[in-house]
Amino acid sequence: MPNRGMRGSVLFIAGLMGVFGVAAAAAASHGADPRLLGGASAMCLAHAPTLVALHAGWRDFRTAAVAALLLAAGTAVFAADLAMRHFAGDGLFPMSAPLGGLMMMAGWLAVAVGAFLPRKAG
Repeated sequence: MPNRGMRGSVLFIAGLMGVFGVAAAAAASHGADPRLLGGASAMCLAHAPTLVALHAGWRDFRTAAVAALLLAAGTAVFAADLAMRHFAGDGLFPMSAPLGGLMMMAGWLAVAVGAFLPRKAG
């Protein structure tokens, strides 16, 4: 996907993460054990505004695309695994939550690396 098309997709994904984060928080408050959905909600609600910020700074932030991709995919995998464990009793696939967590950490490292790279020309 070209970088320009990806920018709009990042904002769309941020909106979906926000919706899922709020819905998961509401569902967690009505269940017997809120830990899994609460964790999924927290990750979505933490990373949705981050994706909005990356969208806003896209042109000036050199690693925005890779950071957004890693954060969005990692959050989705992590939150989906926790939601599956809550509703179905089994995770998404073996080691999916740790994989999602590693992807989120890599995304945050991409944000950190972006601080040391020169701004894009233009």
